[in-house]
Amino acid sequence: MKAVPAELLSKLQKRVKYIRNICILAHVDHGKTTLADTLVASNGIISQKMAGKLRYMDSLEEEQLRGITMKSSAISLYFSKAEEHYLINLIDSPGHIDFSSEVSTAVRLCDGAIVVIDAVEGVSPQTHAVLRQAWLENIRPVLLVNKVDRLVTELKLTPAESHTHLQQLLEQVNAVMAQLISGDIMKKAALRNDNEKEVESDQTGNGEDNVFNWDSGLHSDENDDAHLYFSPIMGNVVFGSAIDGWAFGIDDFAALYADKLGLNKQVLRKTLWGDFYFNSKTKKVMKGAQKAGKKSLFVQMIMDNIWKVYNTILEQSRDVSQLEKLASALNVKVAAKDLKSSDNRVTVKAIMSQWLPISRATLSIVADYTPSPLDIAEERVEALMCDHSVKFDSLHDETRALKSHFLKCSSEDSEPVIVYVSKMFAVDREIFPENQPGVLSKAELEQRKEIARLRQQQKMADRAREEEESAKIIPPEGEDYGPNSCVPNQEDATSSDSGYRFLAFARIFSGKIKKGQKLYVLGPKHDPTEAIELGLADRLTDNQSLTVETLTGDLHMTQITVQDLYTFMGRELEVMEEIPAGNILGIGGLEEHILKSATLSSTVACTSFSNMMFEAQPIVRVAVEPKNAGDMDRLVKGMRLLNQADSCVQVMVQESGEHVLVAAGEVHLQRCLDDLRKR
Repeated sequence: MKAVPAELLSKLQKRVKYIRNICILAHVDHGKTTLADTLVASNGIISQKMAGKLRYMDSLEEEQLRGITMKSSAISLYFSKAEEHYLINLIDSPGHIDFSSEVSTAVRLCDGAIVVIDAVEGVSPQTHAVLRQAWLENIRPVLLVNKVDRLVTELKLTPAESHTHLQQLLEQVNAVMAQLISGDIMKKAALRNDNEKEVESDQTGNGEDNVFNWDSGLHSDENDDAHLYFSPIMGNVVFGSAIDGWAFGIDDFAALYADKLGLNKQVLRKTLWGDFYFNSKTKKVMKGAQKAGKKSLFVQMIMDNIWKVYNTILEQSRDVSQLEKLASALNVKVAAKDLKSSDNRVTVKAIMSQWLPISRATLSIVADYTPSPLDIAEERVEALMCDHSVKFDSLHDETRALKSHFLKCSSEDSEPVIVYVSKMFAVDREIFPENQPGVLSKAELEQRKEIARLRQQQKMADRAREEEESAKIIPPEGEDYGPNSCVPNQEDATSSDSGYRFLAFARIFSGKIKKGQKLYVLGPKHDPTEAIELGLADRLTDNQSLTVETLTGDLHMTQITVQDLYTFMGRELEVMEEIPAGNILGIGGLEEHILKSATLSSTVACTSFSNMMFEAQPIVRVAVEPKNAGDMDRLVKGMRLLNQADSCVQVMVQESGEHVLVAAGEVHLQRCLDDLRKR
């Protein structure tokens, strides 16, 4: 079952305001893939009971065996809230440090991120890394504090102790954000100070050094950074347990208790998190819960109720009737077999996932807090269009004019097409829709029936002539050899000795990409000013057979005709004829034109996007050779394809003739070697 039907998907892709491109970021084993499973299950693709066990987004055999994500994978999900319909393009990224390059390729294509943190383990090394990557790419993160259930099942904390623990955890996360924010502010202040000194030096002719006050940047009124931190009051934090299928934000309980207690929802929203308590006599919310020795609102109205559910279910001599009353009080319907299950986790998930669905809470803050493609920041556009060594104002006039098209994110035919490919990756040929059995039409069914009838007649004739035609081979069932049968294209079957095809993992920032459209592939060294002044586009028109391997001289771009367009659906691909701006997509047929990453555009005035920031560099170096000397050509070809399919790996040939493979770590190296052996 598809997450979104093709017709609805096409409509949702055109409503840019309601598109959310997000990725899931976290340290390894903090619950990213389990969260992805629960979100996928919300669209009916997998069973809710299988969420967290199936690991649907981990399609590689090595990922399933090791239990970790090794590559980024995407899926389009449908979400409806307050009569608004959203298209959530979700990317699940790895948490292991060896595969941090996959995180970089995912973050570059997104506008927001869900940062997942284990409530017990807290801020881990890779948490620092992913927050930094999100900050450098100028995308807006939201926070999911996962595995809150461990506070009651493992640490045995009381609701009040859990509240204190969660407050300290948020302080740790915000401390990391404070380092990033202050460093960025001081960097901008220093740059502004240098520019002012240059202007002053030009005016006075005096180059005297001035003492710079670093605090001036930090305490400037224009640096209001409150919205950059994580706070439940701001609506960018949810607490939950992905394995048990539940999560909540402050808004969920503010709406519930506002009706019950007759309080203002906005007042509750601001006081449910913090040192506030409810005075039952005056029916008012008061400040100073700790000083008055009272339970805070967060403990009294939220944590106590959640702890009661867990304690009731986890009791050794639990009473089914008590569970039925509990389910009735929470207004949820639970199957009798789930209430009587000997596995406490089954009962917990059955109740909690209906009371506080994690998909609703998580996708709600994604829809409310993360920006749409229309809200891309000007600062991010300039950072994408030029590296730190190049100033935006120094670009060609035609190139600078493209900034407005980025911000507009329009799909009109008159808009220039701008697409960024963050990586190339190998996909099993069987995954492609054209290689899968489709739904047969009535005419095709009749044709198959006729073929089956002819085959049956052939079998009967063979039996009658068994002695004289004993050597005749009857076509096995499943092979259509009739005169009207659909015989596989032999050319396609032998066109490649590999069972894999390359797909480009991309996002379209402006315009609309269509099949049959001609676009320029801009390499990393592409200079738009030089391309415009020398008329390099005309040279490509005269020679359209150029590939990345045949480029020479000052030409750093090729021209392609768009062949195949796909929308990612987890383990499946949806064929599309055209895809508008603001969406994440897959493009086929670019393996001869792109090595690792590239920019596609309908104009040579577009710059090649700035390089991605990688947290881990390849450091593990090994020499590789085939077991049989006659397989050297296959090894060379395999290493060339591996170099193209992995954005972090490096392949080189030493002066001694050794073929060297450089990977980011031991796990990454093992995966590369497995790819060489199996693929």
